[in-house]
Amino acid sequence: MRFLYFLFTTTYRLGIAIAAPFNNKAKLWIKGRKGLFTHLKGTYREKKKVVWFHCASLGEFEQGKPLIMQIQKQHPELFIHVTFFSPSGYEIKKNDSCADLITYLPMDTPGAARKFIQALSPIAAIFVKYEYWYGYMQELSRRDIPFYYISAIYRPQQIFFKKYGTWFSDKLAQATHIFVQNRESQELLNSIGITQVSVAGDTRFDQVYRIAEDAETIEFVEQFKQNKKLIVAGSTWLPDEKVLQEVHQQTANSYKMIIAPHEIENSHIEQIKKLFPAEKTICYSEIEGQNLNDYNILIINKIGILKKIYRYSEISYIGGGFQTGLHNILEAAVFGVPIFFGPQYQKFDEAKRLVLAGGAFSITDSNQMLSKISIFDQNEEEYKRVCTICQNFVQSNLGATEILYQHISKTINL
Repeated sequence: MRFLYFLFTTTYRLGIAIAAPFNNKAKLWIKGRKGLFTHLKGTYREKKKVVWFHCASLGEFEQGKPLIMQIQKQHPELFIHVTFFSPSGYEIKKNDSCADLITYLPMDTPGAARKFIQALSPIAAIFVKYEYWYGYMQELSRRDIPFYYISAIYRPQQIFFKKYGTWFSDKLAQATHIFVQNRESQELLNSIGITQVSVAGDTRFDQVYRIAEDAETIEFVEQFKQNKKLIVAGSTWLPDEKVLQEVHQQTANSYKMIIAPHEIENSHIEQIKKLFPAEKTICYSEIEGQNLNDYNILIINKIGILKKIYRYSEISYIGGGFQTGLHNILEAAVFGVPIFFGPQYQKFDEAKRLVLAGGAFSITDSNQMLSKISIFDQNEEEYKRVCTICQNFVQSNLGATEILYQHISKTINL
């Protein structure tokens, strides 16, 4: 199995290299890793104690960030190194001030893992949620460096819990401690003999709560919204945007709409524009000098500002539920607004729980969303009740960051 695993990682890298001339993400993936070890050698000349965080992409970084900031605040003498696997995370967050250094993670081969861990020599490694790179796990174990999983979540379908998955579960069992989001994940790990497990919850609740507390006035949103109600749709894909088109056709007299797509390439922005009346649609990049009150649709073709816009919404919509998998609903929930999304949300614990609580609504078409909006428009008490459910849902799940910090800091003697 070891041979097959490293054959896969080597082949994967080769495939990315072949795709690089034709695909921008692949090109960034290759370019970002060039000269990495030389860069590390220069960075680590002045030796500090290093804590290494690894995140697959942007979503995992947001989950890890509360703990990163807590460690940074309590122990400024430590060197925080964050790695990404995906360009979509690294390219957006490479200059984030919460870490001393942010780089790509070298592809998982025995040689690269050995060289990387030797360069960092971390006092601890923290993997956020999903990333299982067995060469790195093996090298950390070999050097007796503690490593942890935080905000992890497990399902019976994963390879660890299959009869043929022993090799993978044996590697996972080497983790110093695994902090999971829910009791079901803990029980699954216990069932295969992994007992160094605690239910700590999801750090994203702490992260979105902090963002909401620090929320500032966004002048262009206020100019756009004026006296109308607002639907904010975040991290959308084309199937979501087609639903939103139909919703807008029926609600344009009372609601304006802000759409922040997951992909902001020009080709996708043009697809969105074609769905809505041209004279009433404007992009964020075009707002300079414009009277935003004249428009009904505002497309956010810039990364990083969506999470602050939700506070202006009466209704929120989260994309991904019609094809790729649901994106982060907590960024909207923290502001206490009803949340809508597509039917594919079963893999997301927070979405399942909020649907069950009555604060979020899964839809299969625009009519279902329109029907619910109509109820809210006619019954203010019902609307307020749902808003309160969302706010309470976030507030009742705070505290994961402190649990993680207290345990990890004691284990590695911070």
